[in-house]
Amino acid sequence: MSDDGLSRRQYLSTVGGTAVTVSLAGCFGGGGGNGGDGSTEITAGTAPGFPPFEMKQDGELVGFDIDLLEAVVDETDYTLAGWEEFEFKSLIPALTNENIDVVAAGMTINDERDETIDFTDPYYSSNQAIVVREDGDFSPTSLSDLSGRAIGAQKGTTGESTIQSELIEPGNLDESNYNSYGNYVLAVEDLQNGNIDAVVIDEPVAQTFAAQRPVNIAFTYETGENFGFGVRDGDDEFTQALNDGLSTVRDGSTYQDLTNKWFGQQ
Repeated sequence: MSDDGLSRRQYLSTVGGTAVTVSLAGCFGGGGGNGGDGSTEITAGTAPGFPPFEMKQDGELVGFDIDLLEAVVDETDYTLAGWEEFEFKSLIPALTNENIDVVAAGMTINDERDETIDFTDPYYSSNQAIVVREDGDFSPTSLSDLSGRAIGAQKGTTGESTIQSELIEPGNLDESNYNSYGNYVLAVEDLQNGNIDAVVIDEPVAQTFAAQRPVNIAFTYETGENFGFGVRDGDDEFTQALNDGLSTVRDGSTYQDLTNKWFGQQ
């Protein structure tokens, strides 16, 4: 990570899902200011605990989404003033309330979210993975095998949606067997401690946890999800600028370089 990239970032602390700002400029949607070069300053929001997309390392906010959004904004006439951290479920309210201007948090583009906010073009595709303890005796091969088990996911994610729509609503899992968490680090820790039997999580994130912790991917449930940067409904000029920046980053070597950096050689 370049010194230039680090100097642009302003890291924040979070208490109870409420972002505590460290010298951040106001969001442009709420009448924010200009950068030193006259460009419009924007503030990004994310939800750490979703490696390798966004996480804390030695107190610093890092990850694929962090690097990618910064590279994309660098290709626009906007300036990234800094980052704010929230629990995942609080990101869309923060965006619509104009506390932030863009969400970069491995957020899946779906119809429910699209009713409230807009998205840029997709920048990553994923499925859901079911993660279990490495030394456990539970080895599910399908969602039906999760029936009667204690299952976890992060609040507001498509992992949670999968549990709700595919297990709880059809009556294959009691609501009491579902455990929700503020972030996936807490969910995986509960899995390691034997408090739950499985976690439903995006596949690339599951692969990161499996490489770093004593957990395994039992199987993958295909959902064909696409991640996009979240933007406010009606911010068409800003959305187009991000799409153009994303296209430039993809056309050059930057996107592949970041993919190799955070996910290994593709």
